[in-house]
Amino acid sequence: MKLLSRGLYWVLRVLLALVAIVAILWVTGALFYDSPWPALRKPLAIIWFLGAVVAWFWIRPRMISRVVVLVAMAAVLGWWLTLQPRDDRDWQEYMSQAPWAEVHGDVIILHNFRHTAYRTYTDYTPHWETRTVNLAKLTGIDIGMDYWGSEWIAHPVVSFQFSDTLPVAFSIETRREKPEGYSAIGGLYRQYELLYVVGDERDLFGIRAIHSPKNTMYLYRTKTTPEKARERFMEYINAMNKLKEHPRWYNAATTNCTTTVRTQRPMTNRTPWDWRILFNGKLDEMMYEQNAIATDGLPFPELKKSAAINEAARAVGDSPEFSRLIRESRPGFQ
Repeated sequence: MKLLSRGLYWVLRVLLALVAIVAILWVTGALFYDSPWPALRKPLAIIWFLGAVVAWFWIRPRMISRVVVLVAMAAVLGWWLTLQPRDDRDWQEYMSQAPWAEVHGDVIILHNFRHTAYRTYTDYTPHWETRTVNLAKLTGIDIGMDYWGSEWIAHPVVSFQFSDTLPVAFSIETRREKPEGYSAIGGLYRQYELLYVVGDERDLFGIRAIHSPKNTMYLYRTKTTPEKARERFMEYINAMNKLKEHPRWYNAATTNCTTTVRTQRPMTNRTPWDWRILFNGKLDEMMYEQNAIATDGLPFPELKKSAAINEAARAVGDSPEFSRLIRESRPGFQ
């Protein structure tokens, strides 16, 4: 019995130490990424990390030193929670206009619909316009999956298909300031605002499939009915309009390009949780298993191989027939 109690004691000590380390690391990141004094971010983070580790594990009396660390953590957390997202920063040019929509029954007027002309990934001419679509002409949904390295992580682009006009694509992204880059770790903090991009496939697919040499983009046709597609479209519109009025923080774990789509729906109507929602590079495999995408009877590896659109997109370029040609003779689109 004593041996069991002693074993439990050490397990609890190890767990407490792990929790303390995670909390100390989180505060370190908050100071490094979100401190209002850029020149002091690195020194503050280093001083905090070293001081907190020494105080928690070595300084005696332990009770007093740990209380001091906990109070400091609470103070940083309290400050961090006061950071508010904004809509008026000096945004990178192609992220400078946030979209919104007017709803008039079946007629949706999309403002700041993006159609950027890319010459290269970094050389482009941003363009926004107003487009009008009729939900009575909505036929279904296609989904693009963009990979840039790991097979476990991807960026989905959801494209709504209409019988009388070009597709309307949505991408949920980080909204970055000049000259800010993307950091996966920084994305766990209040580093970026959330941005809905609505635009032409030549923009949202083209930047990834044509002008990003390290990226591979795949395109699938879902089995979504027009009625369900209408519901999904209005979820995007409502979330986009709400974001225009009330900016939100992006978070790489909880409010990202995939989890945000799920939370657009009411709690009672959300997709059941699946680990592949977080490791979204496996979303297409999940949809295949759930019979949610058109397969033409192909096994998943063969379907995915045939779904890569980079070569077709580069051949088509900026053609007005881009959307039709990248789907031509592709399984699931017959």
